[in-house]
Amino acid sequence: MDTAYVVIPTYNERDNLRPLTERILSQHQSLRILIVDDNSPDGTGQLADELAREDSRIQVLHRPGKLGLGSAYREGFRRALDLGANYLIEMDADFSHDPAVLPLFLEKIAEYDLVIGSRYINGISVVNWPLRRLMLSYGANVYTRLITGLTIMDCTSGFKCFRRSLLERIDLDRITSDGYSFQIEMHFRCAELGARICELPIIFIDRRVGQSKMSKRIVREAVLMVWKLKLDSLILRLPGGRR
Repeated sequence: MDTAYVVIPTYNERDNLRPLTERILSQHQSLRILIVDDNSPDGTGQLADELAREDSRIQVLHRPGKLGLGSAYREGFRRALDLGANYLIEMDADFSHDPAVLPLFLEKIAEYDLVIGSRYINGISVVNWPLRRLMLSYGANVYTRLITGLTIMDCTSGFKCFRRSLLERIDLDRITSDGYSFQIEMHFRCAELGARICELPIIFIDRRVGQSKMSKRIVREAVLMVWKLKLDSLILRLPGGRR
């Protein structure tokens, strides 16, 4: 049976972790979980170890400190690939991503290389965000499509499923960004490789417990990243451009 690893970066998510892992594992027998904890001071890592002892479908990767979302996913992807994952799923730890969508991901990934849970494919499907945050997110996606030429409606989505063969073709050492820009960069590299991409409509619900990890630094990084990706694509088109 093919296995799908749900890679979940955590930092101070203790209150969410047990109910989230229970919900995920109840969705499909092929699902496994890899928790990537950045030495959370609230004891998230210790709880993750406890959950792993209780259920062999849960694995834990401990990191020495808060090193960023992008690096957490890069390390998590490498570990999940080593564990034999056929499919790799990105998912937040705060219940903003509904575990009930996971079986739909597994259905769609049979036909595609990347399935994206999209907040913007059918209008705007976001609940409990302040208007300013919603405008920032929606505007970031319009900006990204305009500059990079991506046709994905939700370029910053952090809820998605990769086929193993696609991730193995991506040089993860080239992916250097975090936050919004990590998602943008990964989508760009997938499109660059000619991946078959599907957007699946989801309803995004703002976190139940804890604090958002969004910061001005993350926003600035995303603004600059789209121009870096655009420059990369232009260089590729030049005679002698790298391949």
